[in-house]
Amino acid sequence: MSRRPVLAIALATGALLLTCLPSAAAERPGGDKEGGGGERLTIDTLSTRPDVVTGGDVLVRVGVPGGVDPDDVRVTRDGTDVTSAFTAAFTAADSAPATLTGLVSSLREDGSRLVAAVPGRPGARAALRVRDHPSTGPVISGPHERPFVCGTQSFKLVDGSTLGPPLDEDCSIATRVDHAYRSTDGSVKPLADPASRPADLATTTTTTGARVPFLIRIETGTLNRGVYQISMLADPAAPEPTRTRPAEGWNGRLMYTFGGGCRGGWYTQGADTGGVLDTEMLGRGYAVASSSLNVFGNNCNDLLASETMMMVKEHFVERYGVPRFTIGWGCSGGSYQSYQISDNYPGLLDGIIVGCSFPDVTSATNTTLLDSRLLDHYFTATAPGGFSAEQQRAVAGFRERASIPNLSDGAKRLDPDAEFPAALPADQRYDARSNPDGARGTVFDHTVNVYGTDRRTGAALRPLDNVGVQYGLDALNEGVITTEQFIDLNSRVGGIDRDAEFTAARTAADGRATEAAYGTGRILWGGAGLATTPVIDHRSYTDDLPGGDIHMAVHGFSTRARLIAANGDADNQVMLAEDNRHGFSLKSPALRYALTEMDTWLTSLTALSPREEWTARDVVARKPASLTDACWTKDAEPRKIEQRLGYDNAGDCGALYPAFPTPRLVAGAPLADDVIACRREAVDPADYAVTFTGAELRRLRAAFPGGVCDWSKNGAGQRPHGGTWQSMGPAVGGGGAR
Repeated sequence: MSRRPVLAIALATGALLLTCLPSAAAERPGGDKEGGGGERLTIDTLSTRPDVVTGGDVLVRVGVPGGVDPDDVRVTRDGTDVTSAFTAAFTAADSAPATLTGLVSSLREDGSRLVAAVPGRPGARAALRVRDHPSTGPVISGPHERPFVCGTQSFKLVDGSTLGPPLDEDCSIATRVDHAYRSTDGSVKPLADPASRPADLATTTTTTGARVPFLIRIETGTLNRGVYQISMLADPAAPEPTRTRPAEGWNGRLMYTFGGGCRGGWYTQGADTGGVLDTEMLGRGYAVASSSLNVFGNNCNDLLASETMMMVKEHFVERYGVPRFTIGWGCSGGSYQSYQISDNYPGLLDGIIVGCSFPDVTSATNTTLLDSRLLDHYFTATAPGGFSAEQQRAVAGFRERASIPNLSDGAKRLDPDAEFPAALPADQRYDARSNPDGARGTVFDHTVNVYGTDRRTGAALRPLDNVGVQYGLDALNEGVITTEQFIDLNSRVGGIDRDAEFTAARTAADGRATEAAYGTGRILWGGAGLATTPVIDHRSYTDDLPGGDIHMAVHGFSTRARLIAANGDADNQVMLAEDNRHGFSLKSPALRYALTEMDTWLTSLTALSPREEWTARDVVARKPASLTDACWTKDAEPRKIEQRLGYDNAGDCGALYPAFPTPRLVAGAPLADDVIACRREAVDPADYAVTFTGAELRRLRAAFPGGVCDWSKNGAGQRPHGGTWQSMGPAVGGGGAR
């Protein structure tokens, strides 16, 4: 059977290469990463790494050396000939074949061996072992969480109907395709009759210049127990889009959206995704994908989110082709996922645009929530009336005093019986007295596969600590609070136990959990995949909201500080700031600018070399000259100001959108805010800008019997993580820094 080309691929011109673009995952162990035209036969997987294949099939690429007729190449799976699944792609320059590409199915979970060979030519042979996993997971996240409540009956489709009851206990549904269109009034409407052309059907011009009707194809299915959706411009009257016959309206790029939240984000499939119907994204021609487990309000576990995104992207590549690049897009909990997937599982995302951002959920975020809970309790219950409103604000550091109770309420994610998804039956929920064996609703118990459990209680171990923290230190040194207030606060602020009950003693982190948090990337490092990832970090300013808000500007600067510490600079990160009128949406001129510039950036990089070959120098050198840190004024017609943004609040942008510290930063912690359990030193009166009496000094030392935080040192267990592509099981073979 002849496999002469079905695709003519213009390698020399840098055009879109559906079968020859870089893999979704870089340098997969055990596989050859060379393309065709080399001196030897090569074989590799395109849709995912060979050790984390799911669903029984994988897209495979065979590189054919010059002088070899592709019709002579044979590919086998465990000895069975599967050559008929492969088609050839040629360069435009000559007739030498570049690659053979094919979807190999019927893979075994205990491993399958793929071999490409030219019979009769000794040495013309390449082999690759792949391991398959169920489409329901798990792959790298460890054992499934139980209980797990399905959300299919609440998941709404574009026409307002729902998916209905699940097919099994893994919340599976039959994959379906729906159609919609963008109306000339700007709204998205269901297309009940795919053969119809509504009178109000809009048209759009994509980034590749294609002028097409604004018809939207939406695929909905289940992977890894989450509901995924993939949307793209596609005319239902045309043949179904495939890898070899893409939709006319697809620009060859993929947007992956991540949803925010965290509180109550456990034990449920969820009933929404990060959104796949944004008309700005679709109108430019992007395919858009997401999953309900990529919404932190459904699943506040970045490892599970990484696994889910990996599986959805694998499916996308096998069904529609390799995108030229993939952009991660998300705010708040969506920023956690984007940053951590980029650092821990490089190759899944090529560039990220994040908003209302934090480095991760484990370090700065939980620390700020813990401190707010303790300060709120101290100010209102332990020492009511002891501090003025302004003194309380100064101790916390926030711009608005209202952020203290606001974030204290947010600390319910640290409380095992405070917040559960509404769908989880009451008799399955933890209660210390009535149901001690119930499901515990905390970020730590939700990530128990990483942290491990306490042998006595069964609760997850916690990387959570405030031992040695001198609350209000800067306020003391600046004369805002008295020595008496400082000593009383630190003597009686206390901590919380595993059930989030207040304790007189401070909260001490579990060493094993803390080391795991750093070692597995649950605390963002920034020096792995993120070092070569283009980043645009957008801040819709909310520090000044009267009711307080957790999405404070300082967290973006904490991420930048980590990048600088890990890599020597943060030149691959661009920061943008504006007021809160548009939030994190493409109604914002700053975000429309960000998307345009990110596309230009990644288009340039992918023209240079495959993703796995990018260096930090390449990423910075290819950044568009027009893309710089900037802010937009608060005028009715905002004006762009180009200026390096910084925690020092310098310049016009700093005056418009000043950053304020967290309680831990007021206590002297570094801007990176990545120390869980600090190293300690003895109380030294020379370290303060005020003078203590002898009696006060004795009381202060009694408040800190083990000493106070020495922020000049790394925290206990703090280190760069132990390598990218780590697995908590069942997949093996991941890991190892690159």
